[in-house]
Amino acid sequence: MNEPIAPSSQGMSGPAALSGVMPTLGTMRPDDTAAATGRGTFPGLITREKEPLNLEFPFPTLEAPLVPTNRFYIRSHFPIPQLDTTSWRLHIGGEVREELNISYDELQNMPSKTVTATLECAGNGRARLTPKAKGLLWEQGAVGNAEWTGVPLSALLARAGIKAEAVEVIFEGADQGEIKEEPKSPGVIHFARSLPLAKANQGEVLVVYLMNGKPLSPEHGFPVRLVVPGWYGMASVKWLHKITVSATPFEGYWQTIEYAYWRREHGQPALTAITEMQVKAEIARPALHEVIPIGQPYRIFGAAWTGESEVTCVDVSTDNGSTWQPAELLDASTPFAWRMWEMTWTPHAPGRYTLMARATDRAGHTQPTEHTPDRRTYMINRISAVEVTAQ
Repeated sequence: MNEPIAPSSQGMSGPAALSGVMPTLGTMRPDDTAAATGRGTFPGLITREKEPLNLEFPFPTLEAPLVPTNRFYIRSHFPIPQLDTTSWRLHIGGEVREELNISYDELQNMPSKTVTATLECAGNGRARLTPKAKGLLWEQGAVGNAEWTGVPLSALLARAGIKAEAVEVIFEGADQGEIKEEPKSPGVIHFARSLPLAKANQGEVLVVYLMNGKPLSPEHGFPVRLVVPGWYGMASVKWLHKITVSATPFEGYWQTIEYAYWRREHGQPALTAITEMQVKAEIARPALHEVIPIGQPYRIFGAAWTGESEVTCVDVSTDNGSTWQPAELLDASTPFAWRMWEMTWTPHAPGRYTLMARATDRAGHTQPTEHTPDRRTYMINRISAVEVTAQ
């Protein structure tokens, strides 16, 4: 399944170097990591779909807090649009006092902000559901952490002037197409999502043109995308070209039919748009079915993240959840960014072991043991297992 895509031929090694000995995490920029660790050749992203392009980061190759751009997962709903900075304009309209058409150069000349944030596809982990789920069968790598630089959305909205009756802000990408499988779309549609006005005005929400310090690649939304820290990736609309301030809630295809879950109020289920990421920890190493040497310390390692709270602890089990031990959090808490963690384990007897990790955030949310059917095939944060063999 591993198929490299340019420019993924440079970087750290993949499964061939999945040992328990890892370099100390530092403050290296992602493009410097390969040279600093000398880990060899990155094996490439995992192809989940070729057209439109959907590629998964092989999570066992996780090395550092920032995922390099050429290893970051790619989620596309339609073919990647061919855009250029010369003709691109960001139109801002709707319930505003002044409609705007902002050029790429004009956007870059506005005061900017950089935020480190984790993005996770709302369907990450879908391959683990039983029975087999419909949709892209992501395993654990439709997630990544990167530096995003751009203009705070609130500054653009303030410049346009928001009318009193506004309640939501709709974001439309330049990508478009027709969904021909159920649930079908009503002809050709753009990818579009909305944010409540209060969320749109939060300072961390950015209209982004740089990823990890460099211009966005076409796969990641060039020339400009939205980034909504704390929310699942579908909110961070790529190839952004249109912002519409609305006086009524948005009920588009990607807001009410897809990327929606069942919320129950007074016993009645109603489809509700997916928003905030759920607390989650994933084991990067050991990899599934890895062979661990008996009597030698092994570094269990991974990442944990949550939405608008912060991860406060990660617990690890090496006996299928019968007992748990606290892992060490390796970096300071940064709002909206995942945290690396580790725990040293020495297996003393041969056999098969089932490893698990669970995260808890400051809001008191802990990963569940089962996936709630009301979430459909989204927001999958149940505790997952990694089976290994000691010999």
